Amino acid sequence: MRFSKKSEYALRALLQLTEAYGQHPVRRSDIAKRQRIPLGFLESILLQLKNVGILASRPGVDGGFRLIKKPEQISLGSIIRALDGPLAPIPCASQTAYQTCEDCPYADAPHCPIQVPMLEVRNAIAGVLDHYTLRDFAQRTQGTPKTAKKPKKKAAVRS
Repeated sequence: MRFSKKSEYALRALLQLTEAYGQHPVRRSDIAKRQRIPLGFLESILLQLKNVGILASRPGVDGGFRLIKKPEQISLGSIIRALDGPLAPIPCASQTAYQTCEDCPYADAPHCPIQVPMLEVRNAIAGVLDHYTLRDFAQRTQGTPKTAKKPKKKAAVRS
């Protein structure tokens, strides 16, 4: 399972908002610059997080975005679900958005051989993401992101 760029950017933005929790709102332009997120894309992500009740915003010179809840009350799983939808790899393994597989020959059978391992995958992913809160996630960082070093190119070996 692979999460979207939207979720990756949201987690990076939320790290910065967690660091500022209880202090002051953070301007979206500051988040975009520090986290290297395209501003237009970030605006849509922040709006989506605001619409699901994770963020609040205040307009004006002293405005910006802030977390509504304490960072220890917001799980990474809730963030991913808000942006990417269910964590399950197939609809019949989802606990938050269960759907019967219409075209599956096992839909009417008492047991589906595909559903069982996919439930285990879903439970493993949810177990990790629902265990970590924004506070836990932020405590794993060292504050300011480090500039990634590009790997050095190896000289071609001539035979």
